[in-house]
Order: sequence, then structure tokens, then C-alpha cells
Amino acid sequence: MLSRMVNINRVYTGGGDDGTTALGGGQRVRKDSLRIEAYGTVDELNSVLGVAMAAGVAESMRDRFHVIQQLLFNLGSDLCILEEDKERMPVPQIEERHVRDLEAWSDEWNEQLEPLKSFVLPGGDMATAQLHVARTVCRRAERCVIALGREEPVGKHVVVFLNRLSDLLFVASRFHAKEAGMGDVLWDSRRY
Repeated sequence: MLSRMVNINRVYTGGGDDGTTALGGGQRVRKDSLRIEAYGTVDELNSVLGVAMAAGVAESMRDRFHVIQQLLFNLGSDLCILEEDKERMPVPQIEERHVRDLEAWSDEWNEQLEPLKSFVLPGGDMATAQLHVARTVCRRAERCVIALGREEPVGKHVVVFLNRLSDLLFVASRFHAKEAGMGDVLWDSRRY
């Protein structure tokens, strides 16, 4: 597996000083390429989830978010290796079972919430707000991967995974707000 292949002796190499970086298969690409933007945004999403965890996501949710963070690292490896290189360089990939897990978790949390009668505003406590930030970063990652997929092949389940994850993050923000005793901050279109 990729985690056993990682051997970091020095953080800086100078290899990217010309504005390029290496993919997992060794190909050099521009740092602003769609592929780098896609997995860079996935990395950003993982960091935002880390902030949500540090901000105090409800204890009952933490194990699942730990799994999601691991899966986001898998997704990064899925995106940093070209599809044609995956046979010779097996890396963790997003699979259908990961999508099903997200759906099951989302359904489980959603069943414990009141039906929505208005849009939810980002806010509440810091963890709830960070989960909303994570949701929007996840949507951006999804858009990046869709754009990349128009140019070159991407993993079969990547877009679906990101789509489900953004849905789960919305439900998670509501579930955490409930667990924290706050409830939703609702949009009032008539008051303002």
C-alpha cells in the first residue's frame, strides 16, 4: 500500500521551484493543472475537517470523521495517480462501498433530525460552522474533479463519493448542532 511506500526524509526538494510538481507516477505537471487543483482541494477539505474535529465535533461523530479523513487521503492517492498507471502502481482508491457507507451514515443521522422547513444558515458553534465550510470545500472539490474528468479519466466512484460526502456534511452540521443542544440556524426570507 502507499502508506508503506512513503519515506519522507526532507520536506523541501526544490523540484517545484519551476512551477511544476510530480504526480504519483512521476509525470511532471504544472502546479495549477486541473489534477493538482482537484487533489489539492481534497487536501484542503481534509484540513477543514481536521479543524472541525479540533473545534469539538460531537463525540458520537468522531469515529466516522476519522474514517472520512482516511478516505480523503485515499482519494488524494486515487487522483494523484493517472488511471493508466494504477495497474502497475496499486494505490488505495475510492470504491462503491465507501459511497454506501456515506449514504448509510447520512441516513442514520438524518433520521434523528426534524424535517427542514427552511434553508440552514452556516453558524452555530465553531464545529458546526466548520462542517458547513467543509461542505462548501467538498462541493468545490467535486467541481474540480468534474472539470478534470472532462479532460482525462478519473476514478469511477470519485465524483459520486464527493457528491455524497457534501450531502453527509450538510446532515452532519445539523446533527452536530442538535447534539450540541443548539439546533439549526434557519434562513428567514421575510424578516430581513
